[in-house]
Amino acid sequence: MPTHIHPSAVIDPRAEIHDNVEVGPHCVVGPLCSIGEGTQLIANVTIMGRVTLGRGNKVFPGAVLGGDPQDISYRGTDTQVIVGDDNLIREGVTINRGSEKEDGITSVGNSCFLMAGSHIAHDCKVGSRVIMANATLLGGHVHVHDDATISGGVAVHHFSTIGSFSFTGGLSRVLHDVPPYMLAEGNPSRPRCINLVALKRNNFSADSIRALAEAHRLIFRARVGLDHARELLRAGDLLMPAVNHLLHFLQNQHEGRHGRGRDRRRAA
Repeated sequence: MPTHIHPSAVIDPRAEIHDNVEVGPHCVVGPLCSIGEGTQLIANVTIMGRVTLGRGNKVFPGAVLGGDPQDISYRGTDTQVIVGDDNLIREGVTINRGSEKEDGITSVGNSCFLMAGSHIAHDCKVGSRVIMANATLLGGHVHVHDDATISGGVAVHHFSTIGSFSFTGGLSRVLHDVPPYMLAEGNPSRPRCINLVALKRNNFSADSIRALAEAHRLIFRARVGLDHARELLRAGDLLMPAVNHLLHFLQNQHEGRHGRGRDRRRAA
């Protein structure tokens, strides 16, 4: 057992805890939990069910990891939460275990910043370097790709996908997939422009940024359709890897239902 455990903490002896973990006052750690080296549970953190926390995470007061999925069909199956390394999980964050409807895993990658009051529902897959601002709510089965940013008070419909390097503006109602590289906002949210700040910060070339801006103009403003946009972009020598990724994402979205590519598996 680790040496940095506050006397008021309640830790099941069957929990697997690295020697360098800090467990603060009034934390509760259940029997099926595994906590990696260097992780800190500041105070009043509850970890229940089958939860794996990686290395170097910092979890603030009031967070609850591994609670039952909020799904009326759930019947107590031994599902789990898997959280990677170096994540910052602020006050009141909740991450629910998976359900039986997919692989039974709710997952968070590495180096994410989950701000106060945000919620990750059952069966969500959150990538690495994702930022979720205060009171952001992910419905069940949502996928958030690497390097996405979701601003405060955003509600994301279940089975939606948030693309890489996208930004979703505050108080948005996300009913449809948010394409990669785009800035989306509204009720319901819509892609408004490319996420220029993220592209520059992540060293996208000027040519890639120009190509993505033209792709946005053709698809979301001129509304020429995916196939025609692809041909126009090819003619302009603008089919760069980022543009191809955007087009593939949009094709997948269009093959789903209600603007959500992951809904295709439930289509008639």
